Amino acid sequence: MAPASVKVFGSPTSAEVARVLMCLFEKDVEFQLVRVDAYRGTQRMPQYLKLQPLGEALTFEDDNLTLSESRGILRHIAHKYARQGNPDLIGTGALERASIEQWLQTEAQSFDVPSAEMVYSLAFLPPNMPKQNDNGNGNGNGYGNSNGREVQVANASSKRVVAGATDGKTAASGANGNKQQQKEEEMRKVFEKSKKDLEKLLDIYEQRLEEAAYLAGDKFTIADLSHLPNADRLASDPRSRRMFEARKNVSRWWNNISSRESWEYVKSLQRPPSA
Repeated sequence: MAPASVKVFGSPTSAEVARVLMCLFEKDVEFQLVRVDAYRGTQRMPQYLKLQPLGEALTFEDDNLTLSESRGILRHIAHKYARQGNPDLIGTGALERASIEQWLQTEAQSFDVPSAEMVYSLAFLPPNMPKQNDNGNGNGNGYGNSNGREVQVANASSKRVVAGATDGKTAASGANGNKQQQKEEEMRKVFEKSKKDLEKLLDIYEQRLEEAAYLAGDKFTIADLSHLPNADRLASDPRSRRMFEARKNVSRWWNNISSRESWEYVKSLQRPPSA
């Protein structure tokens, strides 16, 4: 049996790679996944670095064509393999395709950055942040400190340093506590800004999804697909999932696209192999 002409170099945990894998599954395209850990620096495979000299997260090969931008790859797959798998991903007429492109651009320009920043900030914030008012507006998706003991110790150490204690360990502990608090505060600000931006966008989605089952119309397309990697992380986290649950149409849309078999395949590839 001839080897697959399509190869994907990267980690399935990367949002860029996950988009491409799902599209390939939707289109029933045979491909080879070459797993590359984007964080291993010089340990990365030489052939991958040759394809992607800057060491970016994704490289896609299809015969003699090499691409590295995920949405461009989605367009390529949907067009080249239009006659197999899901026939609706790229649309058929000019109007359908224009609508798909509009919402794909909306995802790239307005959803991708704040959603990625929110995912990043959540990695540094307490896992169980109690609800509190957001800037006094009562939205109830703010922050608290879930790890009270750790924060209290850091604060106590800081106070001893301010009081002029000369113990070296105490000073180091206080400095570390301050750095931790500063990092957490920085991430809280990132979270708040990205949350505000995303909620404005999701309000637009809510109105759009009142009129249609999916963003570009009544069929699942690459415009919906492109949202899945980052949205899945946010919808899976109790600190951010309320953004989806609080909007009836967005919630319905999310449940529909996230339960697709192709996305389940991608998520199975994201899990670490069993020992």
